[in-house]
Amino acid sequence: MHCQTCGSDNPEGVKFCIECAAPFKSCCPNCGFENLPRAKFCGECATPLTAQPQSRVASSQLPVASPSPPVSYTPAHLAEHILAEQAAMEARGTTDGERKTITALFADIKGSMDMIEDLDPEEARSLFDPALNLMMEAVHRYEGYVAQSTGDGIFAFFGAPIAHEDHPQRALYAALRMQEEMKKYADKLRLEGKAPIQIRVGVNTGEMVLRSIRKDDLHADYTPIGHSTSLASRMESLATPGSVVVSEHTYKLTEGYFEFKALGAARVKGVSEPVHIYEVLEGGPLRTRLQVSAKRGLVQFVGRQGEMEQLRRALALAKEGHGQIVAAMGEPGVGKSRLFHEFKLLSQTGCLLLETFSVSHGKAYPYLPLIDLLKNYFQIVPQDDERKRREKVGGKVLMLDRSLEDTLPYLFVLLGISGPNSPLQQMDPQIRKRRTFDAIKRLLVRESLNQPLVLIFEDLHWLDAETQDFLSLLSESVASTKILLLVNYRPEYRHDWGSKTYYTQLRLDPLGKKEAEEMLTALLGDGADLKPLKQFILKKTEGNPFFMEEIVQALREQGMLPDPRRVGTTHQPNGRVRL
Repeated sequence: MHCQTCGSDNPEGVKFCIECAAPFKSCCPNCGFENLPRAKFCGECATPLTAQPQSRVASSQLPVASPSPPVSYTPAHLAEHILAEQAAMEARGTTDGERKTITALFADIKGSMDMIEDLDPEEARSLFDPALNLMMEAVHRYEGYVAQSTGDGIFAFFGAPIAHEDHPQRALYAALRMQEEMKKYADKLRLEGKAPIQIRVGVNTGEMVLRSIRKDDLHADYTPIGHSTSLASRMESLATPGSVVVSEHTYKLTEGYFEFKALGAARVKGVSEPVHIYEVLEGGPLRTRLQVSAKRGLVQFVGRQGEMEQLRRALALAKEGHGQIVAAMGEPGVGKSRLFHEFKLLSQTGCLLLETFSVSHGKAYPYLPLIDLLKNYFQIVPQDDERKRREKVGGKVLMLDRSLEDTLPYLFVLLGISGPNSPLQQMDPQIRKRRTFDAIKRLLVRESLNQPLVLIFEDLHWLDAETQDFLSLLSESVASTKILLLVNYRPEYRHDWGSKTYYTQLRLDPLGKKEAEEMLTALLGDGADLKPLKQFILKKTEGNPFFMEEIVQALREQGMLPDPRRVGTTHQPNGRVRL
């Protein structure tokens, strides 16, 4: 290696010139890009550069053993899932790999080198290992893949190898959890008289080609496309300690699900135009795809007259004291949630309506839909302190029926109102679970005596086991009540209600040609020049309402269609259509 500063020749592999101590740039083994000596990942393609072990902290380098393979830190249940995905790739015969849309996440400890300047390697590892474990736990909680763990940070991505349609949301939930847990760890370090740790997190959504997953160590062989991973690294470098920064693409995919603060445009090396960046502040008010669509304006509701009539009949029976269970079953995007939304608008008079949702990562949170349902019933809001929540729950239950007073301890525990010293915390978990379910069932049944009750549980295919057990219990008691239980799910969901006389399943298929054309007219207009575009969309979506709406939205964002919210816009295509 030839030093450009003093002209001396050096042995291969050294980081500093042995004659003048000038640093050598680190060349990426994947793309050849020259990186700064301190770089842990390539600034061009995000290939890890920290493959060699370090031995001394005093040299301003964190001591890292040879990087551990992903199999060493990936939980067993995720490893099993990843191997199943690899087997599926092999079965499909995709020898050249598969193109995936993923969300990449970089996280590192700010100022790590300065923090450990005078520490020995063991002290340094005892300081940073817990932080790294917290980062990885957050990623794994949302079924992300930690591709690389360095001495003071991690690189992870969501959406591959384990496919998830909501991978951008999962990445941001993981990032927020990292920051939350890191604050607790920093407080612990302060109490021990040590310097607190802060991390920076950067996120970007893009594409990669996933070629294979090695079965022995779970190492992923992948090739980033464009700036998919490198831009996430840039976002991290722009983040202030304790914050999460995302690119504009990730922001657009998750707007509404999270609260953001616009940070303006930033110049990013390797990207010709300034990049708009955003800081993630917290989870947002919206939980479902339908809620996001409603925020930007729902398209005209078409078709489904037969299904709506069956829902009306079921409600009429429930009001007469013959409780019913009605399920809407169909593939993603066919309009299960929209059907219930429209039914709600027509049936809220004369009954109490309570709804709750499952989310794709919700299986990691037992009872989450039940807790949300009860918060809805008791009108608990995030601003309520513990005293206010206790008053709302206790007051409503006792006003409803004083014989329900014995349910309060179980409701308090489930809603997180009682303290850790509650006697129920010492109770056998199965007994406490059974009594909690009985308390909720008694509450709902008693409420239905005052007014008919419509309960909506969305997306049962993502339901956690505990809430599923409650629904199974409730389903046995519905028939003799004034309760209409509405549920929806995808075809893979399994239940044991099929034989019940008060159960009805509505199978929702894609829209027929007439209804699909009616929906496209509502989305696009009825101009004769739009007919080829409509046929193109119909062919691509096969009548799936959500897919039709998303394609039209994508065309508008690309400038291929006028924005109906702007007066005087015209149709001026400005490039290739990207779908």
